[in-house]
Parts: sequence; structure tokens; C-alpha cells
Amino acid sequence: MIFDVKFDLTWKARYVAGGHLTDPPTSMTYASVVSRESVRIAFFIAALNNLEVVAGGIGNAYLNADTKEKVCFVAGPEWGARQGRRVVIVRAIYGLKSSGAAWRDHLADTVRNKLKFKPSYVDQDVWYRAETKADGTQFYSYILMIF
Repeated sequence: MIFDVKFDLTWKARYVAGGHLTDPPTSMTYASVVSRESVRIAFFIAALNNLEVVAGGIGNAYLNADTKEKVCFVAGPEWGARQGRRVVIVRAIYGLKSSGAAWRDHLADTVRNKLKFKPSYVDQDVWYRAETKADGTQFYSYILMIF
């Protein structure tokens, strides 16, 4: 358990797994990252076409993805009356070696299935979707996944 005081003086507490104590296979821990060249090309395309570039972040991102590992621990005193019970972790939490890959897979599934984007052939973390304007002309929307 990590306790922290944020800049606005609010308190924050979160569980962080001891990932350094686990040894999962490397296939579970790899999470790709969009290349520097892809970012530069995307900015270049946006500048040439007078497009707006929008950025965003996702707070507590890992907690949206299911964990790929089976992890449990015994609840400590911070759990109050539940102290001593076994707790099973079902979400990818910070500190697990597979959490980055689990979050990337979860985000990719959302972008593919709900937003209907397709990954590019050159860089699997550059996503695009063909769209049609009101005047009938076609254009592409892009997403760059940067972790």
C-alpha cells in the first residue's frame, strides 16, 4: 500500500504489487509503444492538412484492464475487520510486470471494437478510421497510442 499527498493536498492511497518478486513469461510483459517516427509523421500530416491535434490522458489506466496473472495476498491492518483474509487481485495494478501489456490489450480492444479503428500495417500503435464528411469527401481519423 502506498500513501501519498497530492499537490492539491488531497490524500491518495493505492495498492502496488511487488512485481520484482514475480517471474512471468516475457510474452505477458511486452507492451508496444508508437515509434518516434510515427509521431513525427502524424504531426507532419496534421500540419500539411491544417488539422487539429488533440491529446488526452487516462487516470488510473491500469485499473480498467483485467490482470493476466493470478495474484493474491493476505489483507493487512489497513483492511480493518477484513484483516487476515485472502484478497484476489482481478485488475491490472501498478507493479505487476504484465499490467502494461494488459492495459495495452484492453485499450486496443476498445479502440478496435467500440470506436471501429484499424491498426496500421506499419505501426500497430497507429490506428486509423475512414470517415465521410457531409459533402461526401472521405478523410481519415488517426489515433496514436503513446504509453
